Order: sequence, then C-alpha cells, then structure tokens
Amino acid sequence: MQAAQRVHYNQALEYSIEQANKAGIPVIVYFGLTDDFPEANARHFHFMIEGLIEVEKKLAERKIPLIVQHISPPEGVINLSNKARMVVVDRGYLNIERKWRSRAAQNISCPLIQIETNSVVPVETASPKEEYAAHTLRKKIADFRTEFLNDIPARKLKNLGLEKFADLSSIELTPVKKTVKNLNLNSSVKKTSHFKGGFTAAQDHLETFISDKLADYPEKSSDPSEDFLSHLSPYLHFGQISPVYIARKIKSSGKPGTDEFLEQLIVRRELSINFIYYNKNYDSSLQKILPEWAFSTLQEHKDDPREYLYNLSELEEAKTHNPYWNAAQKEMLITGKMHSYMRMYWGKKILEWSPSPQDAFEKALYLNNKYHLDGRDANAFAGVAWCFGKHDRAWQERDIFGKVRYMNSSGLERKFPMQKYISRVNKLS
Repeated sequence: MQAAQRVHYNQALEYSIEQANKAGIPVIVYFGLTDDFPEANARHFHFMIEGLIEVEKKLAERKIPLIVQHISPPEGVINLSNKARMVVVDRGYLNIERKWRSRAAQNISCPLIQIETNSVVPVETASPKEEYAAHTLRKKIADFRTEFLNDIPARKLKNLGLEKFADLSSIELTPVKKTVKNLNLNSSVKKTSHFKGGFTAAQDHLETFISDKLADYPEKSSDPSEDFLSHLSPYLHFGQISPVYIARKIKSSGKPGTDEFLEQLIVRRELSINFIYYNKNYDSSLQKILPEWAFSTLQEHKDDPREYLYNLSELEEAKTHNPYWNAAQKEMLITGKMHSYMRMYWGKKILEWSPSPQDAFEKALYLNNKYHLDGRDANAFAGVAWCFGKHDRAWQERDIFGKVRYMNSSGLERKFPMQKYISRVNKLS
C-alpha cells in the first residue's frame, strides 16, 4: 500500500483478500516510509501520517496487520516477498513511483500484480498515448466510465491466523506512531491546521460538498471570494479517498452540478494522469512537454521587456506589487491549498514576471510542490504546465505570452469581488 493509502474502496486490498482466501492464507499490508521523497516536507508528511494512523486502525478492525517500516518502499517489498505467495501493489504514475514498482518486480521471485486504484478509468485503458487536450480524451473515457464506476464491496478475510505460519513470526508489527519518530523530515514548511488527513476527514468534505455546494458548483466554483470547492484534492493526492467512491456519491445525489464536477474529477484529472504517464519529462523541460505552437510562441517572446521581475525569494514571501497574487500565495503558504481559479492566475503571473519561460516553469513547480498538500502529483504538474499552454489552444498574440492564454487583474475584478477574497485570506493568518 503506497499510492492508495486507504482501506475503504481500495481495489488492491480487496483483490489481495480475494486471492488470499483462494489460497487459504492471510494478508499483510506493508507501507514503506521514506523521508527523502523528492520535494516532500513536514507539511506533507504530517497530513499523510494522520491518514496512515487511520488506515492502521481500520485494518485492525478487519484483522489485517499493517507493517510500516522506515525504509525505501521497494526494498521493504523485496525483503518481505521472501515470505509471500504473491505481492499486490497499487499503481503510481510519477517517475519515482514507477521505478519503485519496477525494482520490486525485477527482484522478487513470487508474482507481482499491479492494481489501478486512483483513477476511474485505468490510464492505459483510456488511451494508449499522450492526449492533446480534454476534448480528445473525453470521448474515450466516456466509453468506459460506466464499466469502471462499479461498487467495490469490502471482502471478509477468511484466514486471520498469522501464528499458523512460522515464517511470519519474525516480522515486527511496529505501530505507525512509533515508526514515524525515526523520520528525519524536512521541516522548512510546517504542518497546516486547515486540513486533517485521512478518509474520515475526506468523507466529511465530500458530504459537506454534496449537501451545501454541489448545486451551486457550476456558477460559483470559479469565484475565489466564495468557498464552493470540494477540497478533496489533498485526499486524492495521497489516495486517502477513492475517485470511484466520490463519483458514485456525486452521481447518486442527483443534484445540479453533477456533470460539471465529474468533468473535473474524471476527464480533467485523468487527462493529467495521461500526461505524466506518457510524458516522462513532465517536471523538467517545457520544450519536451508543450505543444509545438505553445513552445514556439513563448520562445519568440522570451526576450520581450518585463515591467516587473521577481526572484524566487520575493515570490515565496508574497512580496510583489500585485495584491491578488500575494493573497493567493499567502493562502497556499497558510493552508496548503490555493483556490483553483487563483492557481491559474498565480501561474500566469509567474510567467509574466520571470526572465524566461523555463525559469518561470521551474519557479512555479518549486512553489507549487513545496507548499501545496496536493503538489507533486499528476494534477499539480499538468496544472502548472497548463499555465504555459499545455492542454490549451492558441489565443490572441501579445507580449511575453505570445499566443498562450493571458490573465490579468482587471479580468479578476470584472468577474469577482476580489477585495472580499483578500479579506478572506487575511483572516486566515
């Protein structure tokens, strides 16, 4: 269990139980805690650990032990596989996650089965190639949505007796809270009190969204002065809640706004997964990830004069001339999450205020991944790339941006009561 950190609606866990019951043996769940995951810091770890403590409790209720080790995840899998009939892994899409699973698969002697757990339509089923935009993936996903939006019932494990298996007696079942004490965390970013990790908290957000926000979601979700977002992205990032479960709950509500929300949850989110799965350069080079028109137009305008230039420190500390951008940056610093519309504006301005598009891309990724609880995943990398023209179309040409979509303060003021947004952010601090 690595990418899908949950007991509820976990396809990999239920498949493991099914296979164990056929073989008449127990199931052990393993989680490898590595304190050097790229760009992870104390904020991310605290949120994740809150979820793991809940996982430990829920597994215990089903009489399934959880092994948490302070070790590289694939090394732990390789070591434990000596006692296993089969290893089942959930699927991760980042380069490092795929390397972990490949290393494990190449160094164990028993079968290793990978189960897709964090998408509705499995990435390779949806498309065999990198898609150009949402409209090219939407129809492909629509063909499979009904097939994969099935209920995932919890199976009962028949064989609970680890004591019957002598070769399991040496395995130490160290509690999560004890294991995490040995972590050497990057404490540059402190934990946030605005979001609590785990399935129960995610479910609370989902129920509140359905009852209080879903009907108004199409009209009000873009307004940063209001709160009509689901706030589920941090939980989806850590696999603490299933997208299949979310989609089923939203559909069963029968409320207005269902189609618009499912467009974001399934089509847009899985377009992001498609991007990082088929393009391994998602976190490195604009030239290798952008459509040709977007990269070319940015290059043609890379030497255009900039009215403002800000270095990374000035951006990080929200010290720009722009009160709306500063408010968005502060919201991220304080809560670990930024309003989705402001995140687009935020990225566009970094492009406008940097000496080159590549420099802007690297700054945006750094800040996004450092402070957001939902940074460092498919949505994060695709969202930043979108600000530079990924998954978008050409617009009217202008300085610096070329034909890449432009956003400005007057557009925000025309659409939304921005002083109300600033006031809301100021109250957070």
